[in-house]
Amino acid sequence: MFTVPPIVLHALEWMATLFVILVGLGLLTLVGMYFYDKHQTVNSIRRNYPVVGRFRSFFSHLGEFFRQYFFAMDREELPFNRAQRNWAEHASRNRDITSAFGSTKNLNIEGTVMFANGMFPPLEDEIEEPAAIVYGPYARQPYETRSFFNISAMSYGALSRPAVRALSKGAAMAGIWLNTGEGGLAPWHTEGGCDVVFQIGTAKYGCRDADGRLDDAKLKVITDNPVVKMVELKLSQGAKPGKGGILPAAKVTDEIAGIRHIPAGQDSISPNRHPEIDSLADLLDMIGHIREVSGLPTGFKAVVGAAGWLDEFCQLVLARGPESAPDFITIDGGDGGTGAAPLPLMDEMGLPLRESLPMVIDKLDQYGLRPRIRVICSGKRVTPADVAWALAMGADSVNAARGFMFALGCIQAMRCNKNTCPTGITTHDKRLQRGLDPEDKAVRVMHYAQNMAHEVCMIAHSCGLAEPRLLRRHHARVVSANGLSLPLDVLHPPVTRDA
Repeated sequence: MFTVPPIVLHALEWMATLFVILVGLGLLTLVGMYFYDKHQTVNSIRRNYPVVGRFRSFFSHLGEFFRQYFFAMDREELPFNRAQRNWAEHASRNRDITSAFGSTKNLNIEGTVMFANGMFPPLEDEIEEPAAIVYGPYARQPYETRSFFNISAMSYGALSRPAVRALSKGAAMAGIWLNTGEGGLAPWHTEGGCDVVFQIGTAKYGCRDADGRLDDAKLKVITDNPVVKMVELKLSQGAKPGKGGILPAAKVTDEIAGIRHIPAGQDSISPNRHPEIDSLADLLDMIGHIREVSGLPTGFKAVVGAAGWLDEFCQLVLARGPESAPDFITIDGGDGGTGAAPLPLMDEMGLPLRESLPMVIDKLDQYGLRPRIRVICSGKRVTPADVAWALAMGADSVNAARGFMFALGCIQAMRCNKNTCPTGITTHDKRLQRGLDPEDKAVRVMHYAQNMAHEVCMIAHSCGLAEPRLLRRHHARVVSANGLSLPLDVLHPPVTRDA
């Protein structure tokens, strides 16, 4: 007869005892939760339905992830659907980015953009490199580049150290520029050796004096760095026009505080505008001053809402002379993103690029300033069609932020403002940052930029053009209310230059 060894009996006894203890603790916990929920006054559901009511918050939290992975169709989600995220991920991994069987995009929806293919696309030996353009012809150090797709403003602070390092190295390998965002110039921006656009926000992080005003000496130190090629004065951004940047206290480490010249461990909230600038004349004065101190091409970034200022702005530039003009204007769409913003501003404030970009382009054309002032656009440009549309509309260059975040491994967890980003991109938690290897992700950044440029060129070639900067409005069409498409140059006809 088989006899159970004593050691096994003892183990079973311990397991049984442990089970009873755990069950007892579980019951005590449930009883405690029941009485707590029944007598607390903060949550009505839990007060009326003790313990069970807690599942509502739990399932509501999980619902966001279940919708993303199981229930939402490929083109349903916001801010970016699965089709967009998958393209960015596959492009960054340099995987096959072709598709089979047929498009899942509904081409009958009003507002859908499509491109008009040419009858005789160029052969391989007829294809050209993107044309080089010059920013800042009146600056002491003009900037010439062929790149038409670059990394948009993302501050060190909003992003982690390994994320910025990967962007810097990847940008250098791809031959594109990196915008620092308003958080100052960190060593990690310059580590990779890429071209850098230094952004000055309303708080003047990195180049501010004790009162938060522009410090020329600090600005000169930054712009004397040979990798810094241009300066961008930020007036507003798409996700929060009318409000300055927000960096929660948990993200204001000693290092970031030192770079920004602010106290550590406190919320870093920028003013809603530059105190020195309360008129268009002041804006041109500040741009001229920064350009003189730095010697670099200088422009400004803004979200377009009310458009009346554009006429006054152009007239003022013409009155002062072309050398007074900003070297570029970065138009950020109202559908742009950020690490932290109030929901009313994110949802309801500022015009999207489909309205604001042609508005600015046409106004500059009307006053004959378009050759002088370069136009950059940003705001949800993550796929080749998004970028090609902007070039066709008249932009010189397109900046992307969240597309490059996808290249870094972003899963759209929507935790950018919580310091709990699971991919290590927008957190300063060392444990979470460990998951982001800058060397690996730099290669992904490079691949994403290169595959984007390749496919934008492919769209241009299919339109019968030798290179993408030749795209014009008549090369794209938009579906109208009756289900038929109209060329962009019919919806946004060319303007006649004012005498």
